[in-house]
Amino acid sequence: MGKIIILNTDCANFTSIKSAIEKLGYCCMITAEPSIVKNAKKIILPGVGTALAAMNFLSQKKLVDIIKTFTNPILGICLGMQIFCNFSEESNGVKTIGVVKTSVLHLKTNNLPLPHIGWNQISFNKCHALFKDIPNNSRFYFVHSYIVPVNKYTLSVTNYGMNFSSVIQKNNFWR
Repeated sequence: MGKIIILNTDCANFTSIKSAIEKLGYCCMITAEPSIVKNAKKIILPGVGTALAAMNFLSQKKLVDIIKTFTNPILGICLGMQIFCNFSEESNGVKTIGVVKTSVLHLKTNNLPLPHIGWNQISFNKCHALFKDIPNNSRFYFVHSYIVPVNKYTLSVTNYGMNFSSVIQKNNFWR
């Protein structure tokens, strides 16, 4: 098919992602159909929802192995990044896809309110083409209570009571 696929996890913000992609002039579609997903040019795995609900849906639709073995670019947003990891503390513990060998942890904030909601800086700790035309220490909007710890795949770091990965990359998996 060769399109950008927004992967339907049955618990995310599909229409806002689709509108943004189309506004940039690209064709995309929302689907959870395995035959379409495995032939995608690129995949976006959107945020919003719980790791447990997303993993249950992806397993039911037989998409977990397709995601694990996908070789074209795949972008995870928020929850999408979390399920790239191998485990999440959310919902009393959830085994996730396991492409990035780290766990998703509950954010510990030293008395700052949770969830972390609002604009915050991302600081690049590695130069990368992904950041072309984005100045270091730019501000992005966050809404989350779970984090990916800083690790060897971390491209940028954000601090909210503690440092955490705001962008990671392993091979073709981005967040």
